Amino acid sequence: MKKVAFLFPGQGSQSVGMGKDLYENYEAAKNVFDTANETLGKSVSTICFEGPEEDLKQTVNTQPAIVTMSIAAMEALRSELNIVPDYVAGHSLGEYCAMFAAGVMSLETTLKAIQKRADLMSQTKGGSMAAVLNASEEQLKAGLEVGSKVGYVDVANYNSPAQVVITGADDAVKAASDYLLANGVRRVVPLPVSGAFHSKFMEEAGKEFASFVSGLELNNASIPVITNVDAEAAVEAEDFRAKMPKQIYSSVHWTQTIQKMAAEGVDTFIEIGPGKVLAGLNKKIVPEAAVYNVFDKASLDATIEALKESMSLV
Repeated sequence: MKKVAFLFPGQGSQSVGMGKDLYENYEAAKNVFDTANETLGKSVSTICFEGPEEDLKQTVNTQPAIVTMSIAAMEALRSELNIVPDYVAGHSLGEYCAMFAAGVMSLETTLKAIQKRADLMSQTKGGSMAAVLNASEEQLKAGLEVGSKVGYVDVANYNSPAQVVITGADDAVKAASDYLLANGVRRVVPLPVSGAFHSKFMEEAGKEFASFVSGLELNNASIPVITNVDAEAAVEAEDFRAKMPKQIYSSVHWTQTIQKMAAEGVDTFIEIGPGKVLAGLNKKIVPEAAVYNVFDKASLDATIEALKESMSLV
């Protein structure tokens, strides 16, 4: 019997127009967008469908927009196909979609939580991030050591064996990047972000978020959620309450998350939400696994057909 995991993308996967044809073709998706507009008191649907891009890429809008679109895509899929995943996971903000999928939070609570997280993270200024491509563990370790002599630098995301994102003080990230480029690493790409996400720069935001999360109504998960902070399965409500604030300033262990699910027998991954970033990473982490995408009507139809064929689903 095949084991399935739902995956939800993070910041950077957004694009103007995302979710529009899902909204127009599936009542289940429309309901999610309408609920987001009402709950957050702003037109998330307009930001997703029409932008402009300048508005969509502001963290305060990006995070709720991606979460809304991803959940809408999942609800469209579930309205057309009777499928229950064995595991769920999300990259950074995508973890909120995973928690919703597992029944940890209601839709309204999920939306309020991601908006609060986005507000706090966008208020934290300073620092930078860079993607390091195809560096060996030794090269990365040496680069971080050089950067650390200048200031604070750490790993934000373990995205795949071929891609790691570093984060920290501007001069420390630059020193590490310069060292890596001078010592055999061909590509280090500075990222267009407003601050050093998933770093200790975000600890204050994490503390504030902890007090917000303490008042949220959370349930035990009906499906194990493999969480970013430790790549371990979480089910208990109080486990999520502890991990949600920590995730803001901790590394995203994405490579380890996918490896954990593969080790548990998952051989079919469905990326649900804008873009195909996670599918691309998966091909580097578990090339033998099947990967499908749901980001618009055409991809949803194609995924349903493929799953029906491979899993005898109805």
